[in-house]
Amino acid sequence: MVTEAVDTGARVPAAMAAMQLTGHGGLEQLVYRDDVPVPVASAGEVVVEVTATAKNNTDRKAREGLYATGRRATTTSFAVAGDPTLVFPRIQGADIVGRIAAVGSGVDPARIGERGLLDFNIYADDRRDINLMPDYYGHGADGGFAEYVAVPADQFHGIDDAQLTDAELASLGMCSYQTAYHMLTAADVAAGEYVLVTGASGGVGTALIQLCRVLGAVPIALSMPEKAARVHQVGAEVVLDRSQPESLLDQVREATGGAPIDAVMDLLGGTVTESLIATMTFDMRARATYPRLSIAGASAGRATELPWALVYLYQVRIVGVSHGTRAEAEQLIEWIRMRRLAPILHGTFRLSALREAEQYFADQSRQTVGKIVIVPDRHWATHGAPYALADTP
Repeated sequence: MVTEAVDTGARVPAAMAAMQLTGHGGLEQLVYRDDVPVPVASAGEVVVEVTATAKNNTDRKAREGLYATGRRATTTSFAVAGDPTLVFPRIQGADIVGRIAAVGSGVDPARIGERGLLDFNIYADDRRDINLMPDYYGHGADGGFAEYVAVPADQFHGIDDAQLTDAELASLGMCSYQTAYHMLTAADVAAGEYVLVTGASGGVGTALIQLCRVLGAVPIALSMPEKAARVHQVGAEVVLDRSQPESLLDQVREATGGAPIDAVMDLLGGTVTESLIATMTFDMRARATYPRLSIAGASAGRATELPWALVYLYQVRIVGVSHGTRAEAEQLIEWIRMRRLAPILHGTFRLSALREAEQYFADQSRQTVGKIVIVPDRHWATHGAPYALADTP
């Protein structure tokens, strides 16, 4: 049962500005409105006044209906938990930063004003170590491309580090970092191991590089040459040239001194998969563990032709990753508080310019490294303008 938010004296308006996704399709499906009802906190929830929300590739994929799990190209919604939970209109945006403006019953009113970062998952149950039916805010429930959002109080984690701005904190959001961390934990990555990271310039890729360093593993990045310097600054030991796939094995041998890659974290899929496995299997006598491939994306193609003999003869462990667990999210929050993770913020756009942000995000000619963050127009001067891109509206 929905309960009214506790009266704390906080001034929460009746209507807000938001960007609504009105259906599957192109950018024309994104509609900016200033008369959307502000959500009310249910029991155990808080209403957050949003100040920054990071963009993720899942925003585009959900809008375009690219979550088909079969080989046939159909427009469909993410539906791991059963029936599709993406209903229209929907407010997207998963990696939400803001301040608690109101609380529902059962939540301490002293939390009003607390700044925090959302664990973006919509969990199916209370289990801490497994998440079998993942969904997320911005897909199965309204997200942060708005001025206010209602979320579970126990998933809105307070971060009071004044040296970390709201836009920077949003760039550390769970959609990228929890996915990256679960890719590493699912593959049992250990200190000292060589880890090959594809898609290394994006949100999950840069998170993987940082998390490898936290775990003591050695990140070897695969990226385009024009992004190599920035990816190296993020923490990659070596940046391999993605534009030269025919020389990938030679590049790996040079980077590792002849040793095979221990584990691959892949965001590409498609025709790249077989060559990625080859980087782990070219010298099995030199290995101490089984080859491991974690995959959490398919930007190079949703279908892969793979000789299964390659997989079973070389005993390759392949694991698919979409979301992580409650325990992993809490560990990431602790590392953020300890400053073990650094924000990789590319730039900001106004909420009203979300269409332009989507175009910028999808433009492969941009040398984008790190996260694009969306800031509500009413908070632009404080939280967006300092990081505005030169061509931001």
